[in-house]
Amino acid sequence: MAFLYILTFIFIFPFYWIITGAFKAQKVTVQIPPEWFPLNPTMENFVKLFKNPALQWLGNSIWISLITMILVCLTAALAGYVLAKKRFYGQRFIFAMFVVAMALPKQVVLVPLVRMVNALGFHNTLAAVILPAVGWPFGIFLMKQFSETIPGELLEAAKIDGCGELHTFFNIVLPIVKPGVAALAIFTFITSWNDYFMQLIMLNTRSKLTISLGVATLQAEFATNYGVIMAGATLAAIPIVLMFVCFQKYFTQGITMGAVKG
Repeated sequence: MAFLYILTFIFIFPFYWIITGAFKAQKVTVQIPPEWFPLNPTMENFVKLFKNPALQWLGNSIWISLITMILVCLTAALAGYVLAKKRFYGQRFIFAMFVVAMALPKQVVLVPLVRMVNALGFHNTLAAVILPAVGWPFGIFLMKQFSETIPGELLEAAKIDGCGELHTFFNIVLPIVKPGVAALAIFTFITSWNDYFMQLIMLNTRSKLTISLGVATLQAEFATNYGVIMAGATLAAIPIVLMFVCFQKYFTQGITMGAVKG
């Protein structure tokens, strides 16, 4: 038990240091010995932060993460259902390609991806970050595992009753795999929020930056002002922490249930 408390402290302390550092004056953030708790808290760092379009950066991050989450959940649920419950030529090969794609780093497909985005005229737009993430192989893999649990008899009964494919999916399949969709939504939101690499490549206009990129520019602009940087990091961490705290049971369920079948 003591070991677990030590691990908890190790993982939580950096987050605590960032939050407390956001309310310290610049000279206090770098002083030695450090001030473990802000004795004279100040909002100066946030004032300097909001002189930049920090709220717009935050809004861009939220918009990108939400739209990506919705599109990934919809496409992955449809593809996972088809791969799990439909029989057609090349089914196993297609699923194998998704599994192989999960092992490929983004750097491998970066050049053709950037060329495609440029050809479509999406470069330096939020769509350039959203659309490449829609066909997320892990999402399709996860939803296939959940769709395997759908009773085949239920689908046959729906077919006998005259239900079309879309009616069957949205009224029968989707409610059954709802826990998987919720888990995938959390995975997708977190992944999209933290996808610094793709955001860095696709976005370069200051007003279109995400909060992660915005904080990085603050680090370049205020090279020694760690208080402002910590204020930006605190602002960036709040939505993702709230998302995890509110839906952590689905996060855990997605890890455990997704590994039941393979």
